[in-house]
Amino acid sequence: MENLKQTANFSGPKGPVVLLIMDGIGIGKYSEGDLVLSANTPNLDWLRANTPSGVLKAHGTAVGLPSDDDMGNSEVGHNAIGCGRVFEQGAALVNQAIASRSLFDGEVWKRLISNVKTNGSTLHLLGLLSDGNVHSHVDHLEALLSEAKKTGVKRARVHILLDGRDVPPTSALLYVDRLEGFLHSMSSDDGVDYRIASGGGRMKVTMDRYQADWNIVALGWKTHVAGDGPSFGSAREAIETARSKTPGIIDQDLPPFVISEGGRPVGSIKDGDSVVLFNFRGDRSIEISRAFEERDFHEFRREPNPEIHFAAMMQYDGDLLIPKNFLVSPPAIDRTMGEYLAHAGVKQLAISETQKFGHVTYFFNGNRSGKFDQDLETYVEVPSDRVPFEERPWMKAAEITDKVVEAIVQNDFRFIRLNFPNGDMVGHTGVFPAVTIAVETVDLCLGRIMKAVRESEGILVVSADHGNADDMYIRGKKEGEIEYDARTKLPKPKTAHSLNRVPVSVYDPSGAANIRISKQPDLGISSLAATCLNLLGFESPSGYTPSVITIARR
Repeated sequence: MENLKQTANFSGPKGPVVLLIMDGIGIGKYSEGDLVLSANTPNLDWLRANTPSGVLKAHGTAVGLPSDDDMGNSEVGHNAIGCGRVFEQGAALVNQAIASRSLFDGEVWKRLISNVKTNGSTLHLLGLLSDGNVHSHVDHLEALLSEAKKTGVKRARVHILLDGRDVPPTSALLYVDRLEGFLHSMSSDDGVDYRIASGGGRMKVTMDRYQADWNIVALGWKTHVAGDGPSFGSAREAIETARSKTPGIIDQDLPPFVISEGGRPVGSIKDGDSVVLFNFRGDRSIEISRAFEERDFHEFRREPNPEIHFAAMMQYDGDLLIPKNFLVSPPAIDRTMGEYLAHAGVKQLAISETQKFGHVTYFFNGNRSGKFDQDLETYVEVPSDRVPFEERPWMKAAEITDKVVEAIVQNDFRFIRLNFPNGDMVGHTGVFPAVTIAVETVDLCLGRIMKAVRESEGILVVSADHGNADDMYIRGKKEGEIEYDARTKLPKPKTAHSLNRVPVSVYDPSGAANIRISKQPDLGISSLAATCLNLLGFESPSGYTPSVITIARR
């Protein structure tokens, strides 16, 4: 890796360069439902009006996803921000591997199939049932099932995690009905038996991340592996029953369920079975992968603990080798901003609360665990509260801000990166008053950080990884038409990320640099890496997306 080159006309500010990522705070297309626009945000408004500011793309091809119809997400967003370039991401890589058949020609797939055919056992597929293309895609699931049948697998079971987060909040039955029809067509031949076996909402079972709550994974194990839980004759019956008991519940919060026949679960996981986790995104897949693969595992009691063949769609952590067996190789991301800075001897601080800590570390560093230099990098995780986000929409923003302000004042780090999760995590709840509080919390904390940057003569870059809180109403087929809930008479909440662009502002209160916004059109958030490097006094590395700014020393 080449060394960073110092720029001739600017060596950086007296204080630190601070990159503040407002997770889920974009620029809305419609004023109604844009809870960023309607919130009281004096600091964000001031930055837009008084500093070099612009907008950046944060979805689709700008972050390595297959098309611009694909919403961005925090993982690919932080990959792009941290590595300064655009790599093809999980969904695109899986699409290519299926189309080229490299997935099915690979040794891991062949081993999984051979195992169930040899033993007369069951192929299990576990993952998010969605076409949100953020964690998974139902097309991938159907491709795996189709290939399994072609190769002679007689018995398959699907364990479905319900979305309502990257797709409309109560759309589960659309995907369940589609899958049931598909499985029925698969099972039309004699001796072929493909069925749904268990499920539950993604925020209730299996899909925990960053070890925030292992109880979620333990409940998933109990549901999928043991086949122990509320019993129903079909997934539709389970979902409709939950909705009748808890009116207004959204899919991500649906309780676990087990499909039974004659009083027995139709698809618990047993010795000799093969299991595929078909999610391609890593953060909410690592913990369940560990539970399936690790022999020395102590996070919860695995009862039962069958001997199985396990593989995931991708390897989620290349350093820790989680999982060991996978179907599609993840993007090989190198030359990240953090690595360049460590190589140049620059001290760095990365900080967020648990919900997004991995984003400013693991994902920012190109899906890499650990540090590039133990002496130069400090990572701070503020433990998240284990309460519903709508009940505490301020989350840990104040505590993050306390530590960031202290670091700015002490001026021990030349580069600080932080993430406020509020706009995204609370935005996913669909609770409008809470989302407003979340956005206003971020703005309040932004004001404190601006003050510290001003006093330290640093430079602050404010942007986001994708939108969410800026687009909170579901809209119909007619352009801009708001859909209303028949029960509440209120707009239906949209809990997914938006396709909107995100803001970028560069605050240089001391005037250390003569900053202008670049005239290059259609820049994406991958340009933030070159921007921060330029502000630190370095030239952009070869191949990096051009900077948002130009600098001329005063």
